[in-house]
Amino acid sequence: MRRFLNMLFVLLLLLAGLSLLWLGGQLALLGGSIWYCVSGLVMTVTAFLGWRRSPLSITLYWAFLVANLGWSLWEVGLDGWALAPRLAMPVAMGLYMLTPFYRQHVGLGRPLPGGRVLWPALLLLFMGGIGSAFWADRSSPAASARWGAGPASPADGDWVAYGNDRGGSRYSPLAQITPANVGNLERAWTYHTGKLTDGKQGTAFQVNPLKVGNRLFLCAGNNDVIALDPETGRQLWRHQPKTDLAGVYGLVCRGVTYYRVPQAHGYCAERIYTATLDARLIALDAASGGLCPSFGKSGQVDLKAGLGTVDKGYYFVTSPPTLVRGRLVLGGWVMDGQKIREPSGVIRAFDAVTGKFSWAFDIGRPDDHGLPPPGGVFTPGTPNSWAPMSSDDRLGLVYVPTGNATPDYFGGHRTANDDRYSSAVLALDAENGSVRWSFQTTHHDLWDYDVPAQPTLVDLPGGVRGLLQPTKRGEIFFLDRATGKPILPVEERPVPQGAVPGERLSKTQPYSVGMPSFGGPRPTEKGMWGLTPIDQAMCRIRFRQARFDGDMTPLSTEHPTLTWPGYLGGIDWGGVSVDPGRGLMIVNNNQVGNYNRLIPRAVADRQGIRPMTAAHMSDVGGPVAQMGVAYAAHIAPFLSPLAIPCQQPPYGRINAVDLKTGKLVWSRLFGTSRDSGPLALPTFVPIPMGVPNIGGSVATASGLTFIGATQEHMFRAYETTTGRLLWKARLPAGGNASPTTYWSNASGRQFVVIAAGGHGAMLSGASDALIAYALPKP
Repeated sequence: MRRFLNMLFVLLLLLAGLSLLWLGGQLALLGGSIWYCVSGLVMTVTAFLGWRRSPLSITLYWAFLVANLGWSLWEVGLDGWALAPRLAMPVAMGLYMLTPFYRQHVGLGRPLPGGRVLWPALLLLFMGGIGSAFWADRSSPAASARWGAGPASPADGDWVAYGNDRGGSRYSPLAQITPANVGNLERAWTYHTGKLTDGKQGTAFQVNPLKVGNRLFLCAGNNDVIALDPETGRQLWRHQPKTDLAGVYGLVCRGVTYYRVPQAHGYCAERIYTATLDARLIALDAASGGLCPSFGKSGQVDLKAGLGTVDKGYYFVTSPPTLVRGRLVLGGWVMDGQKIREPSGVIRAFDAVTGKFSWAFDIGRPDDHGLPPPGGVFTPGTPNSWAPMSSDDRLGLVYVPTGNATPDYFGGHRTANDDRYSSAVLALDAENGSVRWSFQTTHHDLWDYDVPAQPTLVDLPGGVRGLLQPTKRGEIFFLDRATGKPILPVEERPVPQGAVPGERLSKTQPYSVGMPSFGGPRPTEKGMWGLTPIDQAMCRIRFRQARFDGDMTPLSTEHPTLTWPGYLGGIDWGGVSVDPGRGLMIVNNNQVGNYNRLIPRAVADRQGIRPMTAAHMSDVGGPVAQMGVAYAAHIAPFLSPLAIPCQQPPYGRINAVDLKTGKLVWSRLFGTSRDSGPLALPTFVPIPMGVPNIGGSVATASGLTFIGATQEHMFRAYETTTGRLLWKARLPAGGNASPTTYWSNASGRQFVVIAAGGHGAMLSGASDALIAYALPKP
């Protein structure tokens, strides 16, 4: 048995050495570090000596370990995550060579001096490392069972809009759950929406429920609208719109809209609106769930009207309509990257009582706010708005985050209006749809940096009315929402050039220099990561093979391009939450990249790259056809062969920013490795490393921030002022949604609810559970 183990070890050492010799040679030829080649050579020679049973194998290998330690410290210093792939596997192999098994194999019969102390010490060190991983993500126990105060008024206990208010603050004045007692939270109830798919489509239960009076309103991924008892989770009614899901690759509904019709009573005086995956706007009676017959045609408005022929799955709505001055304003989601002249990105407003068309903002004809002429359509292929919007009734403005003109990764065909209004936040007049102001976050966007997050409205001392616009780039722009002028400085900076034929580039891009940037540290070769030197070397080779000249490096056909950050952000649709009393903004961000490349049309045609159809839909990524322009594209996350990000951790953080100064107050690793790992398999070990995340937070007046969002199936509460983790609860899948908190008069308690539905692209599991937490009843 000992002989077998020793020969197996020698074989593994030889394979590792030959692999590193081959990979190290490639890396060196690309201008990268030669150390991997040296490492491979030493391991190969050591394996040969081990096969010959020479004691020199131990001497040579441990001399290499000392040199490897020196090189590692020289390259990355004392950064633990950076040292791990450089040292862990080589040291483990070196330790095996000190065992009696191997020492006897090479003719060293005497035990290793101090061996009786060494091995127990190493075991204790290993167990201590595992224990520290659990300890680092611990939550502080509750210090008190005393309850905080209840709401000052009934309205304070409700959650009446996506993000709680029309400005998307994600803030609640409730304060019963405090930093002192949050550790006592327990699960109050769980509601299951039921099976939503036959397995051919992914689900993403991302709803931010509303609570109004004695009802909790939500939508499921198939657009079923549901009302629950907020105290018990008991279903009160369910409306099934029988949405046509053909061609829709992901079932998503992020929320519904509540409206009380002025001076109305009885049926449909209070309404719930939802927009569907088959492009309908529906009005329901809030008390019963029945259709409001006076709205549109029997309670519905066809959102495909004016769009012309729409291929199945190419136009749908995932965000709730935005209410402003008695109008419902909404955009739509269009299929990314497939072809030119996809359905229009038109923004439309409808009367909230009658459903009658009010106005349109069509980027192709920005001064004409009516319907298209008979037989005409809204301009195809224009930038759309799929993210939630915000509104300000007093200013009479609706704030619209926009995306790109289709397709995403080539823009040589785009019009001047496309370039003016894409990847921007627009302030539209609520009465007529005209542009009051616009602010562009990315000029001539070629990286899928559409604005994904709801603009967050904040009021500052001195009467300043602010707007925070998070972006995938990780830049957060702080603007005056009345004028669009920056409150904190923004400057234009030069960015890399070198476009493919037929393309044009902006020479500069806007940077929010008065705010921290949340795109993550700039990738470098030495920042490439892996579980072993072998997959780390592969990532270093991939980095060297790609073009990366910094932010906004343009895509090419000759080399892959490292896009940093990737289309996950930075910051995605979860947006930010704001604690106005403390003047703090809470931000969760990603630090992951994309590995993209343009494909000449002739090559794409030979490879059979075609636009998706209803029968063949998939998530965004991989080959994208971009039919109608000179290039297709291949879009992928920047991963190692083990399906983990090529750059070293952390991959996700949670942060707080002082809005008065624009300075970072605290930043913490967000999430552990428990539910993720190599080859998309969970490690079951909660090592705090900061993981990819998507979803929002909610801040409360008591000084707490609640958030799910991570790949890890966990719901957490942080102390808003310090970032201290105070409480966490295990979920059946990732809480990739925005939480809601509200007051229940039935028990006099504050509840916090989260949709724990997971997310297919995030590999965070799948569930249909809406889970509510509260303090125990007295």
